[in-house]
Amino acid sequence: MASDPILDLAIIGGGVNGAGVARDAAGRGLAVALIEAGDLGGGTSGASTKLIHGGLRYLEFGDLALVRKSLAERDRILRAAPHIAWPQPFLLPVVPWGRPALVLRAALFVYDALAPRRGLPRTVPVDLRADPAGGALNRTLTRAFRFHDGWIDDSRLVALLARDARERGARILTRDPVVEAKRTEGGWVLGTRSGERMSARHVVNAAGPWAERVARDILGLADPPALRLVQGAHLVTRRVNRTDEAFLLQQPDGRIVFILPYERDWSLIGTTETPVEGPDQPTVTAAEEAYLLAAANAVLARPLTSADIRHRFAGIRPLVFEPGKSSRETTRDWRFVDHRGAAATTIVGGKLTTFRRLAEALVSALFPRTRPWTAEAVLPGGAIPDCGGKTARANFVLWAQALARRFPDHDPRIVARLAGRYGAEAEAMLERGLGAKRGGLFEAEIAHFQSHEFAQTLEDIQWRRTKVGLVDFEPQAPGRIASGRRAAPEPRVAISPSCGRSA
Repeated sequence: MASDPILDLAIIGGGVNGAGVARDAAGRGLAVALIEAGDLGGGTSGASTKLIHGGLRYLEFGDLALVRKSLAERDRILRAAPHIAWPQPFLLPVVPWGRPALVLRAALFVYDALAPRRGLPRTVPVDLRADPAGGALNRTLTRAFRFHDGWIDDSRLVALLARDARERGARILTRDPVVEAKRTEGGWVLGTRSGERMSARHVVNAAGPWAERVARDILGLADPPALRLVQGAHLVTRRVNRTDEAFLLQQPDGRIVFILPYERDWSLIGTTETPVEGPDQPTVTAAEEAYLLAAANAVLARPLTSADIRHRFAGIRPLVFEPGKSSRETTRDWRFVDHRGAAATTIVGGKLTTFRRLAEALVSALFPRTRPWTAEAVLPGGAIPDCGGKTARANFVLWAQALARRFPDHDPRIVARLAGRYGAEAEAMLERGLGAKRGGLFEAEIAHFQSHEFAQTLEDIQWRRTKVGLVDFEPQAPGRIASGRRAAPEPRVAISPSCGRSA
């Protein structure tokens, strides 16, 4: 028999959209369950280019509404999660095979104009021969434009959204796929592989690239949405960025490729748009690797080879199917598909940057008597005090410096790493003690990931909650975590963060 009481909303899929919807709905007092077949952020949402941005290239297709919406959300995310998101400066070199400098400057002028006034620094021209960042580029390139977007730890974003949802009353089930679904007069009864059964008035299909399959094969809907699936490949290489600035590279085929500073010692190069037939087991192809290396080597002073690649990953983006348009031209906005005769909605498309607006729009449409609340809310760890900085990130930097002074017995590099990973919660973690170090992480961190961020396997921790797999762990098959100091869930911040020096 289905469990009681009846849920208002059951969400299938624990990517950024599903976790965002669960958080939004739970915060409105609705009864919510989020059901994920694997790990949170284990699909597309954890295999992005790690950017929160307005979509400069969308201007080329006249999608001003999406750009404006995305830029507003970029600003909100930077305020909500200053520990895992920060302003990212970019250099856009002027190249012979790309758009003329005047066209680039005009596009960036519009981009700046569409952004919130309290946002990031405006675009400026750069002489690459004199700028420190230009040393990484070959000497034939002399001009560029510096502009700003944002960077985010995508996997941690999803885990924090789900945690916030749980703290507001949502049930979060991971590694427990829905295997059966039956319609009832009041909505649905869902069953999971572990034997969980629950009744829900409405089902949201947020399965991303698996959404068509879930709608057809699990929910038994006669009108599953058609998706355009494209693979985005990424390479992690030796560090080629000489500063903290990223490069945005125009390509002869009209696309763009990013080279981002990544995890201090590395660079991240992406991405591609390769059409694929199915969503399972995305793998970087030889052609994609060659494409990305060629894009980088066309501008780098010291070329990369396959031997310089430390890690490869790919994700499948589920785009709205728009007949007659290429993958590059297809909108990155979302659509909601309300299925005929069923209390079910499928989410199609969307961007990492706009997850909050998507969730707000969907929950408001389904439950119009509830009130939105997420526009100014912070994520777990994001409640950094005002330390006199002009931005949320500036306050975070000042607070992290004060944290290192408060705990002088710890290596300041360790304190900085903990602050950047856990935000305000690092203070309580340091107070309680970190325990022994195991494979690049302290016992307290492993316990935190298990108890607060739904991690169940080594892979969850190595590659999604952290990126220690790049250095401290050798890649290995997923396995259950040998529990170190697993703790019960605790209040979000046990100690009020402070900007002051220790006594």
